[in-house]
Amino acid sequence: MKNRDAMNDILDFAADYATYMLGSGVHTSRVIRCSQRIGVSQDVEIYFTTFQKSTVLSVRDQESHEVITRVVPIPNLPISFHRNADLGALSWDAVDEGLSLDEIRKRFQLLIVKPRIDSRLVLLLVGFANASFCKLFGGDWIAIAIVFLATLVGFCARQQMQKRGLNHFLVFMLSAFAASLVASTSLLLHCTSEIALATSVLFLVPGVPLINGIVDIVEGYILIGISRLVNAALLIFCIAMGLSATLMMVKDDLL
Repeated sequence: MKNRDAMNDILDFAADYATYMLGSGVHTSRVIRCSQRIGVSQDVEIYFTTFQKSTVLSVRDQESHEVITRVVPIPNLPISFHRNADLGALSWDAVDEGLSLDEIRKRFQLLIVKPRIDSRLVLLLVGFANASFCKLFGGDWIAIAIVFLATLVGFCARQQMQKRGLNHFLVFMLSAFAASLVASTSLLLHCTSEIALATSVLFLVPGVPLINGIVDIVEGYILIGISRLVNAALLIFCIAMGLSATLMMVKDDLL
């Protein structure tokens, strides 16, 4: 049987663990399964209700049936599939190896401080990926080169604005405007300018919130699923606003 201090320690870690995964783009059912495995390793049951900005966690002792509940905010973190996989593996290690809470916490801290992929490499890879979209949609090589450059400008602007803590809706709008404005230079050249403009902002499409929103709704987590889809829809609207601003500036050249 756990005393109250031990249960508080478990709840503190479960809150850090679950909210880190939620903030990193993990769908709700996976977070619940991983958190509950952590609970099993510590002989407690973990339950929680998730909202867009916060989650309510409860820890219940299996012997005394005492319950402790806490409301914790969900941080806004960069999406990292590699780190999410490591955190999921940690929950299995906790059960399979019978890890103590201190050991689990130690491994968790080591995982979250691991260096991420260099931002310059990410910038370059995103540029190539978005230029590939231009090619897939039938763009010629001049348009592909312009989209590559536009993506570098737009994504770099996004990185810098996110570092300064700007509102993420404003970040998406300004990034879309910057990328599409650079792509509008294709109108001065004899190339597939329409495709270049249309694909220059595709790197901003919020794929992870859209996928997680659908997955959450299908698996029965309706509230968080709808909130994620609404957030994704607002981001898409911001992308459209940024692109529309560029189109209003160059509309005469498109006609």
